[in-house]
Amino acid sequence: MQVSVRDNNVEQALRALKKKLQREGVFREMKLKQHFEKPSVKRAREQAEAVRRARKLARKKAQREGNL
Repeated sequence: MQVSVRDNNVEQALRALKKKLQREGVFREMKLKQHFEKPSVKRAREQAEAVRRARKLARKKAQREGNL
């Protein structure tokens, strides 16, 4: 991952880097790896995330089509 520093503006480059890392999910992954997660808990969490993503996608699709 690369971020260019323009006009010696390090703060702006840091903000851009943090935004890219956030988008990639690096911070979330680091937080999850701070402690051990039992396989059953991990499976349940991933399943809940999948359901949440599917509902969000359906909601956006319905909104685009004008059903809401």
